[in-house]
Amino acid sequence: MVVTQASLLDSDAEPRPRPLGELVERTHLDGGAWVDLRRDWMGRSDVLFERLHRLVPWRAERRRMYDRMVDVPRLVRFYEPHEELPDAALVEARQALSDHYRDALGESLCTAGLCLYRDGRDSVAWHGDTIGRGSREDTLVAILSLGEPRRFLLRPRGGGVSHHYELGRGDLLVMGGSCQRTWEHAVPKTRRPAGPRISVQFRPLGVR
Repeated sequence: MVVTQASLLDSDAEPRPRPLGELVERTHLDGGAWVDLRRDWMGRSDVLFERLHRLVPWRAERRRMYDRMVDVPRLVRFYEPHEELPDAALVEARQALSDHYRDALGESLCTAGLCLYRDGRDSVAWHGDTIGRGSREDTLVAILSLGEPRRFLLRPRGGGVSHHYELGRGDLLVMGGSCQRTWEHAVPKTRRPAGPRISVQFRPLGVR
């Protein structure tokens, strides 16, 4: 039997984002939308996942669907610009994204929305982040995925062929240009065994 052990350097390292630069893969979509993908962006993402899973004050939400109130199938916590983020790695990640995309965005990312998908029964339906300026302006939403991978789908607004991404364990996906107005995204339910996943969405002011 072979026993492997992580190095002391690795075990002591703090979670922090890795460089972006040329490792970002861009896909141009129809209608002026684009998506960037950076695999394994967050170093020690397992440590960050465990911290957030344990320390974030997660809450359940309910919303009206047709004529009744239903449970939102995930737990959430939204951090406004004036609120302290729950881990220094998220502060560093938000600053790194703001610096990298400043020319395209023209402003900084300043909010963070966290979602906890507890298992395959948790999900989010097709939607665009169009509350606020995203409904009429090009903008940018960056998603850091932690924990077990889940399928993330993108399709043209109103239907069409979907793009599929398996995101988790520190992967970064950034939706830019007209993506929130002209495309929709979703995390569907799955019957396959699925461990918990945390999604961290960084957005500029006035986009939700």
